[in-house]
Amino acid sequence: MSPSRWVWGSAAVVALLLAIALQFGRDASYPRGEASTERLLYTRSGTAVSRLALEFRAIASDLYWIRALQHYGGDRLAHDRRQRYELLQPLLDLTTTLDPYFTVAYRFGAIFLSEQPPGGPGRPDQAIALLEKGTAAQPNKWELLHDIAFVHYWHLKDPAGAAEYFRRAAAVPGAPRWLEPLAATMLSAHDRSSARLLWRQILQSDEPWLRRTAERSLLQLTALDQLDELQGLVNRAGVPAGHRVTWIDLVRRGLIRGIPVDPTGVPYVLDPETARVTLAPESTLNPMPDLSATMMR
Repeated sequence: MSPSRWVWGSAAVVALLLAIALQFGRDASYPRGEASTERLLYTRSGTAVSRLALEFRAIASDLYWIRALQHYGGDRLAHDRRQRYELLQPLLDLTTTLDPYFTVAYRFGAIFLSEQPPGGPGRPDQAIALLEKGTAAQPNKWELLHDIAFVHYWHLKDPAGAAEYFRRAAAVPGAPRWLEPLAATMLSAHDRSSARLLWRQILQSDEPWLRRTAERSLLQLTALDQLDELQGLVNRAGVPAGHRVTWIDLVRRGLIRGIPVDPTGVPYVLDPETARVTLAPESTLNPMPDLSATMMR
């Protein structure tokens, strides 16, 4: 490479990194929502950014990954409840284009994209596309195929699709033996027991984030079981039509020992007018997965 070409290339890299750093500075300096440019990307072309980054692609990928985390976390914690997450997918795409072997970005990014509102954009289709992109770059990563299977099962309620990806993951050299039985489980039953089996396997992950997600999801499944049991108890209590019902009434009648709480210790809500048992709005288990109608215990 000639000296002049090297100088111009280095200058382009420095300019790119300065532009990204400037955007981070703006994100930190301005309140959210006051500057429309905070919600924009200067470019969404991974090819263009890769050409500018030259041999510094890994550094640029890390910077875009950090910005993706900031964007997701900022929208999730926004007090105005206007979670939009509109930059999440393009930021993740840029991150993984710059570094196709950034496994954490594929796996965590898929979790972020799949999360239902208000905790995320609720885009399992984008999550699958991101993981497929990772699989194309890293065909020997059975974990990515496993995660696609999980999105099909948990978010799309598609056990047949999940079974197919579990089989593909099991066929990867070095994949764990428990993947093949999971494929059979997906086809035989779409119930909470299968969901628990899947989450308990994810609980063995080396990634702390995945373990925390699995722990929370297992607590949600326990809460769903408890809600079913409590609702059945209230329904069998024989409250006359037009009468209000409260937990204290049921305690006095000896039907329960005390006000029931969810697995995190927050009391369940019993609507005195409708006699419907629900999770308290302030419970950290919200939003709950929509499994009550599609999964049996």
